Amino acid sequence: MQIRWTAIVAAMLALPSLGLAQEQKTYRLTIGETAVDINPGESLDVAMPDGKTVKVTLALNEFAAYSSALFSFVHPTSMAIAKTEIDKDIDQHIMASALGTLVIVQEYSSMNPVTLNELMLQELTKESVQAGGELSREPATRKLSDGKELTGLKATVKMRSDEARFEVFSFGTTDQGLVLVTRIDAENVPVDGAMIDKFWESLKIKL
Repeated sequence: MQIRWTAIVAAMLALPSLGLAQEQKTYRLTIGETAVDINPGESLDVAMPDGKTVKVTLALNEFAAYSSALFSFVHPTSMAIAKTEIDKDIDQHIMASALGTLVIVQEYSSMNPVTLNELMLQELTKESVQAGGELSREPATRKLSDGKELTGLKATVKMRSDEARFEVFSFGTTDQGLVLVTRIDAENVPVDGAMIDKFWESLKIKL
């Protein structure tokens, strides 16, 4: 059987352009009966059924809301939030920056966790303390925008010239509640401090 190399080469050269033509867009935007595929930040001229052409732009908001059964808060859209089931009655939600700044919310559906602040702080700091870090803590309270008051701890772990800052608060009723944690290195406050502030400012507890 004679192989037609010319035809094969021509077909291979056509593959990249074919892939480009079929590039998948991230979103489908529908306006009335008109639908277009579009990527964030992209602008398109769209022909409407009445013959008019309109320019549409898809832009990502700076902030987004994250909500669960017992709480909600606002966060930068650049930050993903991971949910993990620790136990059948405990869900953990974590937001982490590239610099290691953390927001952790543990959601308890069958117990009041307000006595767990110290235990949570110990778990978060034990490796640093074992490595020679100096842990200091003090009782603290936080009042949310809706008037709810959280009780907990503020703490720092100092290692040589480094300092990590923690806040651990909790809120609960008879058989459910939340433990809320933030962690940030002192040197990263100028970059990530706003993320922590936004969390506390926007936090709403549905209890």
